Amino acid sequence: MADVISSLQREIAELKSQLAVARASSHAVRGKIEVMSAEVVDSNPYSRLMALKKMGIVSNYEQIRHKSAIIVGLGGIGSVAAEMLTRCGIGKLLLFDYDTVELANMNRLFFRPEQAGMKKTEAAAQTLQTINPDVCFETHSTNITTVQNFEQFMDRIRHGGLGDQAPVDLVLACVDNFEARVAINQACCELDQVWFESGVSENAVSGHVQFLVPGSTACFQCAPPLIVASGIDERTLKREGVCAASLPTTMGIIAGVLVQNALKYMLGFGTVSHFVGYNALLDFFPVDRMRPNPECTNPFCVQRQAIVKARPPVEAPTLPEETPVVHEDNEWGITLAEEAPSNESRGTPAPGPGLEYEYDLTPTVDIRASEVVQAGEGTSLDSLMAQLKALSS
Repeated sequence: MADVISSLQREIAELKSQLAVARASSHAVRGKIEVMSAEVVDSNPYSRLMALKKMGIVSNYEQIRHKSAIIVGLGGIGSVAAEMLTRCGIGKLLLFDYDTVELANMNRLFFRPEQAGMKKTEAAAQTLQTINPDVCFETHSTNITTVQNFEQFMDRIRHGGLGDQAPVDLVLACVDNFEARVAINQACCELDQVWFESGVSENAVSGHVQFLVPGSTACFQCAPPLIVASGIDERTLKREGVCAASLPTTMGIIAGVLVQNALKYMLGFGTVSHFVGYNALLDFFPVDRMRPNPECTNPFCVQRQAIVKARPPVEAPTLPEETPVVHEDNEWGITLAEEAPSNESRGTPAPGPGLEYEYDLTPTVDIRASEVVQAGEGTSLDSLMAQLKALSS
């Protein structure tokens, strides 16, 4: 029975996606492009992306078309992240959100006033399909924290990727509450799924992005916020008539950091940051790594830690010996001169830690004792003048 319900839910999601596409068809939509090309022409939407290959940044950018990701939460971060990945040409996006578009959302990016009242997933699919019809979209207007919807969420992680029942490559958590984060954490720990967690503070001037690899890095419950650790229902903390602040700038920055690291992970270039914070008041980006807690309250996290610990250590690659560079031609007759002796070898005292001399203190002229004017506290001006005259004579 559960399989039948899950199958029907997938069919409904696909029909909703088709409906969103049909609604978007009233706008001018380009035709699908079968193969990513690096051809530099105005009609090629991928030319500037494929230029990353020519510049040596990414070796296989076209592989983005074979990648899939789930985005949970289409608020100020998630909706912008979905647009960025769509413009980058990802193969498939699965969008989860149960909320509707409101005029109160218009201070953020992405959604438009005429979409007010629509489900966020449907409005997002409508917009994103017009931006890039090459991307496959799957929408789920469900709350993943309920038992039934959580099972559906788990199923889409397992089988929602490209290909026949393939798993997704990545999960991006862009939610605004701890309950949903714990649910995503539970699913990813249980399924050994790599994911990113992100968020912006209630005062809108700080945020973070965290990369979570089950067993290798801290899960969300390894070092939980006080509210989660205390078991407090966060809904009881909300006050009537009071809402969190929201800046499109902060959310856009966090979305950019999130997608940048997602691309690095999926395409294998650069270094994926385990934790990046952002303080808008100071323009400060702290970077850190959060290690797993052996006493984590999530049993699946502890199991994953044991599996990772049991793996044989990875040997560091042996670097080839550097060979001297030999130039066959030396048209200008350039030769290397011997290095000048250091200050220490010439008797100049070494400066303190972290300091260096602006110029060489070693005298360039030999001064004999007979050429030095002697002066003391009792030396008169007449005596000094007499010594100077004697030197010049």
